[in-house]
Amino acid sequence: MSKQNNKKFTFIDLFSGIGGFRISLESVGGTCIFSSDIDKYANKVYLKNFNETPHGDISKIKSNDIPDHDVLAAGFPCQPFSIAGKRLGFADTRGTLFFQIERILNKKKPKAFILENVKGLISHDKGNTFKTIKSSLFKLGYDLHYKILNTKDFGLPQNREKIFIVGIKKITKFKFPEYKGRKINIKNILEKNIKGHDISKIAKKNIENHFIGYEKKKSINVDHPLFVHDVRPSRCVFRNDGISPCLTAKMGTGGNNVPIVVSENRKLTVRECLRFQGFPEDFKIQDNYSQSYKQVGNTVSIPVVSHLANEIIKFL
Repeated sequence: MSKQNNKKFTFIDLFSGIGGFRISLESVGGTCIFSSDIDKYANKVYLKNFNETPHGDISKIKSNDIPDHDVLAAGFPCQPFSIAGKRLGFADTRGTLFFQIERILNKKKPKAFILENVKGLISHDKGNTFKTIKSSLFKLGYDLHYKILNTKDFGLPQNREKIFIVGIKKITKFKFPEYKGRKINIKNILEKNIKGHDISKIAKKNIENHFIGYEKKKSINVDHPLFVHDVRPSRCVFRNDGISPCLTAKMGTGGNNVPIVVSENRKLTVRECLRFQGFPEDFKIQDNYSQSYKQVGNTVSIPVVSHLANEIIKFL
């Protein structure tokens, strides 16, 4: 995404992962002056692409050691609130990492922040978790806005719903962006003649067993690739609408958690997954590696955050 706003600003990249937030904010004129993550594998990828290693555990970094900044960006750990996890919320130690964000906002008082998490955050613990988060941020003096955004509505063919929470240090008429750009066809993302990404015989058998029932219920659209994810003996989830299933961190736990292109009996490559997230082609990462799949599933979709940031900086 080209820089659409002439305003320059600084930001910090918390729970930085492989730098999805960084790429997004830099694309609209931002300069990253601090990053932090505890994942040593993600930090190696970050170093390869940005020539710096993120600081470690944010809970062990004093507020005074974090530079003043205009925008705080954080995709704080979502596992405590995800329906795919145990949903322990603030009872999970990772859930308390939100309070590290609160601590830094209280001390550094940036002009704005962008937070990202799973949409299940809203309903977790009957809404009490999200109520606590909103109350904490409001007390810090921020004008709050939040909305569930889907990657497929921002030009990328991936069904990925995430909640974005925006805070600005003054009352604004902030509006969440609507994408009006070019939509990428899924065929421009998928590679041809892929080798070394074959699925297991068990996964193939499971797909064949469930495909018969799917074929009877649905008419196959030959213009789109048929995907399957969540491959189990008891079920297989198919998708045949030109949209990829949501990429998740669980892709790093085994090949069968990576979306499969049924016609080719193969899982998506890491490069294809990066494309579904909007990453540039020159982004450096190891292919066909469990940690890489996990990292791509954990990161943000670039165009979603870029368009969101471009709206936020109008009020800095």
